[in-house]
Amino acid sequence: MSSKLKVTTKNAPDLMPDVLSQAIVSNNTVYCSGAVGIDPSTKTLVSGTVTDRTHQCIRNLAAVLAAADSSLDNVLKVNVFLADMADFAAMNEAYKTYWGAVKPSRTCVAVKQLPLGTDVEIECVAVVSPRSNKL
Repeated sequence: MSSKLKVTTKNAPDLMPDVLSQAIVSNNTVYCSGAVGIDPSTKTLVSGTVTDRTHQCIRNLAAVLAAADSSLDNVLKVNVFLADMADFAAMNEAYKTYWGAVKPSRTCVAVKQLPLGTDVEIECVAVVSPRSNKL
């Protein structure tokens, strides 16, 4: 029987705690909920471009991963949701700065609408760092 642990951090937005967890750890795997480009201190979408909001999405995921004893280096799979595929290249400009030679596997799809009217949402799955005491 597997166990699961809820991950929570104030270093990333937690706007819907009654509906979802920022992440769940189970069997040394971290399952992060979708992150949008919200600044955790102001709880508002960052202004600017889809590139700016992509950076914030990934910073928010990094904060959740850190709370789960993981990191962006441990990410295996990423799912990116764009409101408009015309933003694909701009999103990639930010995205490619976070991973080295071995990129996580990734899916990117266009969707009709995203929460809070944003243009990008990103979720990921990662492994827990070695020697962690998480599940």
